[in-house]
Amino acid sequence: MATIELTDVTVTAPTADGHVTLLRDVSACLTEQRVVVVGANGSGKSTLARLVNGLVTASTGTVRVDGLDVATDGPAVRRRVGFVFTQPSAQLVMPTVLEDVALSLRRHVPDKREREARARAVLADIGLGEHADTSVHALSGGQQQMLALAGVLACEPSVVVADEPTTLLDLRNARAVEERLLSMPQQLVLVTHDLALARRCDRALVVEDGRVSVDADPEAAVAHYVESARR
Repeated sequence: MATIELTDVTVTAPTADGHVTLLRDVSACLTEQRVVVVGANGSGKSTLARLVNGLVTASTGTVRVDGLDVATDGPAVRRRVGFVFTQPSAQLVMPTVLEDVALSLRRHVPDKREREARARAVLADIGLGEHADTSVHALSGGQQQMLALAGVLACEPSVVVADEPTTLLDLRNARAVEERLLSMPQQLVLVTHDLALARRCDRALVVEDGRVSVDADPEAAVAHYVESARR
């Protein structure tokens, strides 16, 4: 597993009146295979997840992945960390399924024929092999999310960060995506509102008002979160 270290991290964003603090004084060393982050909307959990590959930068403090500083070694970190968004449309940019995965491989596999063969292999593995020549817009929501994940996995990252990847899916497609994420050999950092899914992870962080209020095993963390939501 990779080692993800957040040390005294604070994230602020500018506003018309000055700035707002999105995360405050977060420190954690994440080495478990499946780490889940839960919290209310606007609590800062997505901000925390996006720190891992530099989509959000720390205002103070440091974020490191396997010793690489996200702020100064961004390209090397992003080769190790793939990111899956809530909306697959944020990642799907090519006309067909095969072309979209092949685009992800452009920097890693220079030869076009090898790139296509590898893209087809990834699609077959994730269950989209027969849709290689299909328009990405003709896929269902679940298939689009699987395609977004395929584009990430094609680059063979050591860490996959998934920010609410099942929020927009129906039950059947959500379960398919969940099972795929949980069965990956890669380390997973998962942001989710699905507490049953959260309980299946190895470690849980609860984010409340920009702070990590609980860092514990998932059962204890989810119990705290549920109790807090009742207050």
